[in-house]
Amino acid sequence: MQYDGLAVGVALLALLALLVAARILWRSDWLLGWLRGSAGLLLLAQAGLIALVANDVRSYQPLPEGKPLVTLSFQALGPQRYQVSLLQGAEERLITLEGDLWQLDARLLHWKGLAGLIGLQPGYRLEQVSGRFLAIEQQDVAQFTRVALSASPYGIDLWRWLRAGQHDLFLLDAQARRVTYLPMADGAVYSVSLTPAGLLAQPMTQAADQALKDWQ
Repeated sequence: MQYDGLAVGVALLALLALLVAARILWRSDWLLGWLRGSAGLLLLAQAGLIALVANDVRSYQPLPEGKPLVTLSFQALGPQRYQVSLLQGAEERLITLEGDLWQLDARLLHWKGLAGLIGLQPGYRLEQVSGRFLAIEQQDVAQFTRVALSASPYGIDLWRWLRAGQHDLFLLDAQARRVTYLPMADGAVYSVSLTPAGLLAQPMTQAADQALKDWQ
């Protein structure tokens, strides 16, 4: 009997809670207020997401006409260790890279459809520079073989989302371009340009020409 009475008491409390909930839900002003609040929070979240996407897109630069995307200059700091100057327009950055060969990865955003018709220009972003040793045992213990040149804050990466899900939003085409491994040498300078076939690295100094001849 004790547990039967307890069960009845709990059931009555449940019924009372149900009646209170039904009364609250029945009031149109509460329901409308909840809907307005939910819609406001949803729009606020969307606005924040759009702002983060805009900040990510801002890290891309228009493709320069008739000029290289970047110029890389190598200065030896020691055996198979180089200080690399990357000149991108008027901006220069210095990095340290180890290895015998270097590689450059870049991202491209091509506008298409209506966006292309109204004159939006393609953009690019340098992603990373990698160094590689010809000897595997050196590669395994190297410290400066990959240097990131850009990042998408807070994990909002429009380019990666477009590539991973094969989306294009009918406006954007995300592409990856790469300069495959070329030799590093003291005094070597390479200019990297975009061609219809991809990224093209051209030697600009005698040291770069000689390094290519010795490597090939």
